[in-house]
Amino acid sequence: MIKSVLVVGAGSAGLLAAIALKRKIPQLSVTVLRDPATPVIGVGESTTPSVPSFLFEYLKLNPRPFYDTTKATWKIGIHFLWGPRPHFEYGFTPQLDAKWSDLPKANGFYCEEDFSFCDITGSLMAHKKSFVRAPGGGPIMTDGHAFHLYNPTFVQFLEDTCQQLGVPFIDAKMEGTEKGPKGLAAVILADGRRIEADLFVDSSGFRSELLGKAMGEPFISFASSLPCNRAIPGTIERTNQPTLPYTTAETMDAGWCWQIEHEHAINRGYVYCAEAISDDQAREEMIRKNPGIVPWDHVIKYKSGRYERLWVENVVGIGNASGFVEPLEATALMVACANCQNLTEFLIQCNLTPNETIRRLYNHVTAGSWDDIRNFLSLHYRYNTRLATPFWKQANAESDISGTTQLLEFYEENGPIGLNRYLMGNTGITSGLHSAFGLEGYLVILVGLKVPYRARHVPAPAEWATWKRHQADNSARAGAGLTVEEALQYIRHPAWRWEAEVRNPGLSAKAAV
Repeated sequence: MIKSVLVVGAGSAGLLAAIALKRKIPQLSVTVLRDPATPVIGVGESTTPSVPSFLFEYLKLNPRPFYDTTKATWKIGIHFLWGPRPHFEYGFTPQLDAKWSDLPKANGFYCEEDFSFCDITGSLMAHKKSFVRAPGGGPIMTDGHAFHLYNPTFVQFLEDTCQQLGVPFIDAKMEGTEKGPKGLAAVILADGRRIEADLFVDSSGFRSELLGKAMGEPFISFASSLPCNRAIPGTIERTNQPTLPYTTAETMDAGWCWQIEHEHAINRGYVYCAEAISDDQAREEMIRKNPGIVPWDHVIKYKSGRYERLWVENVVGIGNASGFVEPLEATALMVACANCQNLTEFLIQCNLTPNETIRRLYNHVTAGSWDDIRNFLSLHYRYNTRLATPFWKQANAESDISGTTQLLEFYEENGPIGLNRYLMGNTGITSGLHSAFGLEGYLVILVGLKVPYRARHVPAPAEWATWKRHQADNSARAGAGLTVEEALQYIRHPAWRWEAEVRNPGLSAKAAV
């Protein structure tokens, strides 16, 4: 039976794992090994709606200290400067996997030329608004929002939460490991201490000290689908620019650039392929296209892929120690939260006594989620025809999209209809598992990038008028919404109460939990 857990690494992934295990299984002894020489990476992070769901619904943490500490802003989707359209919006609510009752076809069939105002979230994004306005004037909070986070303040919130839960930290450098009959027996520290545990969580980042190095687990590369392997972050100080309620993904000569919105700064980052452009050339392009940016002096080098198994004997990888893909769809914290929740629930279900079939099923689930991300992102490269640079010509011709073959064949024959969903578990996209992006995600990318299909629909004039009326209604409602700045004023007002505090009046007097 597992009684003790050592989490190696005190970044966001490791702290999320420690909080989940201690919060849901309080009898566990959970300790975090934190290397004082490893700095918290000072970069912006973009998330998906699964992150607030994990924090506030699964873990039932109090939103108030989260917002007070992190200074998070909201993200309701991704603004793509990508493909043949000037832009398109990928919102976190159904735009294309939806159908109006007074129209004969699904929304996607009306978006061949004008992909705008399909639903309220995409309309809010178009108006640079973050929330629909409630009758009293405040924001209507829904499940369709995520966060823009600054990693150091997010880590501070997670550290505070660990302390509230009684999770101790060991501040020391790991020197090595000691193997035992059931996997790892102990982690050896630089000062000679030997730290034993029944279960080791590897959150050591790209180094993968336990899963990759100590256990020797093979790494599966995604490079044939995702060609980028370096990134240069940078910061623009905010002056009078509005805080946008979305992440921007902009096509660059040899990759793409993110834009993450913080209250007092704009975080940008060029993700590129080292075989297509030098570091100096990438930095020059980034500065040229982003006046006022201060780029990092150093480059982040990474490899896209995952380890073959994420749970090997008594070692589980969480975060970058288990796998990594570029942040094109903000998957890093999404995957970390999902894996933390899965690990916690698997341990609860097996009464803290995991066997080989438990580990095998966990590996099937986690590998499937990584492969789903690979397949989804591969479409972004294969069909982004915005630029005809050598990098993008090669990506258009060679990006491996074999994991989506049957779905693409069906889409190209039948168009953006809901029946595509029945192929998603049978083509290797998710190995029979639920896709994190859903049919909505796939349809938005395919329609947004104008991937051709044969079953065109030509609406009659009255049908077009009905569609245009829905667009106008969405636009009008969204135009009356709140900006990020206005919504922040509401939640910072002393009279504001979060839903969790309304349900539990004593919660507002507590800290993180």
